[in-house]
Amino acid sequence: MKYLLLLLVLPTFLYGQNLRQRDFFTPEEAEQEHNQLAKLFSSKGEWESRSFEIRQGILKGAGISNLEFGQPVKPTVHGKKILNGYTVENVFFESIPGVYVSGNLYKPIGLTEKAPAVLCPHGHGREKNNRFMEYTQQRCATLARMGAVVFAYDMLGYGDFKQAEHKIENVFKIQLLNSIRVVDYLSQLDEVDDNRIAVTGESGGGTQTFMLAAVDDRIAVSVPTVMVSGYFFGGCQCESGMPVHTSCSPATTNVEIAACMAPKPMLIISDGGDWTRFVPEMEAPFIRNIYTYFGAESNFENAHFPDEKHDYGASKRQAAYRFLAKHLDFKFEEFLEDGKVSEQQNTVLTEKDLGVFTSRYPRPKNAVMGDENMVSHIDKY
Repeated sequence: MKYLLLLLVLPTFLYGQNLRQRDFFTPEEAEQEHNQLAKLFSSKGEWESRSFEIRQGILKGAGISNLEFGQPVKPTVHGKKILNGYTVENVFFESIPGVYVSGNLYKPIGLTEKAPAVLCPHGHGREKNNRFMEYTQQRCATLARMGAVVFAYDMLGYGDFKQAEHKIENVFKIQLLNSIRVVDYLSQLDEVDDNRIAVTGESGGGTQTFMLAAVDDRIAVSVPTVMVSGYFFGGCQCESGMPVHTSCSPATTNVEIAACMAPKPMLIISDGGDWTRFVPEMEAPFIRNIYTYFGAESNFENAHFPDEKHDYGASKRQAAYRFLAKHLDFKFEEFLEDGKVSEQQNTVLTEKDLGVFTSRYPRPKNAVMGDENMVSHIDKY
C-alpha cells in the first residue's frame, strides 16, 4: 500500500535557531516540559491529533517534500554463507537515485511459512564498523535462528556506506529515507510477512528506531535501545541536526516521538549509565499514560538496567529477544539455555565476509560521492 505525503521544506538557513540538540534541557527542565506537553491531550482522539502533528513535523523538519512508501527495490545480493540454522547474504540497493543502502540479510534456514522481519540500524563508534561488530552480529544471527528475517544496515560514513562523511548537514534525512527503503525492501521479500515488521537499534540506531516508527505505519514493533530521553536529544547531526523537533507547535521531544508508536508494541531499553537513567521514573510513565488511551498498556514495556552502561550488551539483547518473540509471534522457548536465549551457535564473521562491495560487485558508477555533492543531491528529495 502506498501513501503520498506532500510537505513544505524548511530552509537550511533556519536550522541553527530551530534545533534541539544534545542535553537541551536539564532533567528538571525536561520534567517540567513533559508536564506541560501532557496538558495537550487527555484522550485517544486528542493524542492522535498531536501525534499526527509530530509525524508531519518530523518530515517537514527533515526537508522531505515528497515521500511515497512501498516503492520497488532492486537489490544486488551475493556472498551467501550457510551457517548453523541461518544464512547471511551481502546486499546493496539504491534507496534514491545515486544513494546505496549497504547491509547484511540474515535469514532462518528451513522456513515453511512467512516470517517476521527486523530492521537493525546501529549506533556510533570510533571505528565506524558497527554493522560488523560482534554485538550486532549476535543480535542479528540470534533473531534469524529464532525465525526472523533480519537486515543490518550502515549509517552514512560507516561500513560500506562511504559515499560521504557522516556528519553532513542533512544526514538525518538520508538515514530516514534509507530506513523507509529498507522497510520497502523487506516488505517485498517472499519470505516476509509484511504485517510483522519490527525495528531495533542502539544509541543513534535507537534514534533511527523511534523516528522510523513514528513516520512509517508499517512498523509493527519497536525496540529503541539506550536512547529515549526527555532531556537529551542526541549528540550527532544524524539525530538532531535538522529541525525535526521544532517543526510542530508546540515543539516536541524524543519521548513524544517514541510515544507515536502507541498502541503498537514498544519496549524501551534503558540503563543507569547514560541519559536514559531516569526512564523508569519520567519517560516511561509519560508514554505508558498514552497507551492507556488505547487500552493497550500491556503493549508497552521498559527494561531498565541500572548497573549497566550505554550499549546493546548481552542482557539488553535478552530483553529484546523475549519482547520481539512475544509480539512478532516466533520461536522462543526452544532456544533457551539456563533461562536465556543461547547465542553460542552463532558465527561471528569478518568484515571481508560481510562487505557488500567487491571487485565482482563494485559500488555502482552512478553513486553520488563527496560531502558537497551528497548534500546538494539529497536536498532534491
